[in-house]
Amino acid sequence: MTHPLKEALGSPLYRKLLAIRLTGQAGDGMLQSALATFVLFSPERQASASAIAAAFAILALPYSIIGPFTGVLLDRWRRQRVLFWGNLARAASMIPVIYFTAQGNSGLGLGVSVLAAIGINRFILAGLSAAVPLTVPEPSLVTANAIAPTAGTMAAALAAFVGVGLRQALGGGDAGSVVVLCLTAGVFVVSGLLATRVHRNHFGPLPGEHAQTARQVLRGLSDGAHQLWHRHPARNAIAMVSAQRIAIGAGTIIAVLLLRLHLNAPEDTDRALNELAVMLAAAAVGALAAALSTPFMSRAIGPIKWTSATYIVAGIGAWFGVATATVASLILAGLVIGFAGQAAKVCGDTLVQEWIDEGNRGRVFALYDVAVNVALVSGVVFVAVLDPLGDNATLTATAIGVGMIASGLIYLRSKVAAPTT
Repeated sequence: MTHPLKEALGSPLYRKLLAIRLTGQAGDGMLQSALATFVLFSPERQASASAIAAAFAILALPYSIIGPFTGVLLDRWRRQRVLFWGNLARAASMIPVIYFTAQGNSGLGLGVSVLAAIGINRFILAGLSAAVPLTVPEPSLVTANAIAPTAGTMAAALAAFVGVGLRQALGGGDAGSVVVLCLTAGVFVVSGLLATRVHRNHFGPLPGEHAQTARQVLRGLSDGAHQLWHRHPARNAIAMVSAQRIAIGAGTIIAVLLLRLHLNAPEDTDRALNELAVMLAAAAVGALAAALSTPFMSRAIGPIKWTSATYIVAGIGAWFGVATATVASLILAGLVIGFAGQAAKVCGDTLVQEWIDEGNRGRVFALYDVAVNVALVSGVVFVAVLDPLGDNATLTATAIGVGMIASGLIYLRSKVAAPTT
């Protein structure tokens, strides 16, 4: 019997879909690195938690509202064309972003332009996910679904690291950010062109596939929420993933403030940016380690015990890392929070798939996406209110650590019986 991993990667159609995802998410990473360097790590711009919170809210919350409705269009339009034209539209959306960056304008115009680019991106990601079942045999579907987002996240992290290095190699400053953004537009074009290697019908929707109306989507979300509320293991799993997103939102912002305003001279933005890149790389390494170890550990001791254990360790590590407030300790905090988050995500996705009926699964995952986006922004807003200048890292560290540990201990008390069929 062929191993699911070998079977998934052995599908030419899946490999083509994966190439589109990796290229597109590499562009996302470059875009994020260019914007971070322009807005948060420029000597002439003073970082503040309030400004960061506003940016996160602009980028995450609008899509959280419209995200569940993307399926309405993805069930009507050929997904191969969505991936082609969507990536070209993302490349075009870079034009106003490049213009405002070149003008040194980090105001509303840049925010709206970036919002458009991010919105297109999330629509494309939904299309990529919807196409996966048509590219691999059913027995390898779970493996294929695990490979794609993990590989995409790693591609985005690596590209972001390259973008930061390239900007500095070009002398830093806004001019360097403009060059990175121009290259980002080119990467999006490549991602779109990769979609032309696939016939327009191969990614669906299939003939006769039902396309819902917006009213039906709302009714479906209501049905999904009702079932989710009564299927406690799935509901609790989503709550745990959301708790980690609150911690990672709060932890990222306090780390930016500490590195930008306290651990480095205000004018030494390049060093602060390099240190943040290392911290985020540590978080990615932690996530990769969790992705590799969680399947074994969840089988050995169960998904609830494993998730709870990672949260308790992450809470201690995050508290120590932020309270100590050194570069090395922040890297440690990033590592343990990244590990716990990926462990919870793998276990949470599995519990949702096991406990939610097939007819409601897509609706519940749409609600899942909304929950984690709102949680991430909530963590950022929490720091903006509690410690807007990063002056009291110990208090913030205590809140993050206690929240993670308490979540782990509470989750440990929950039970999982046999899934309802």
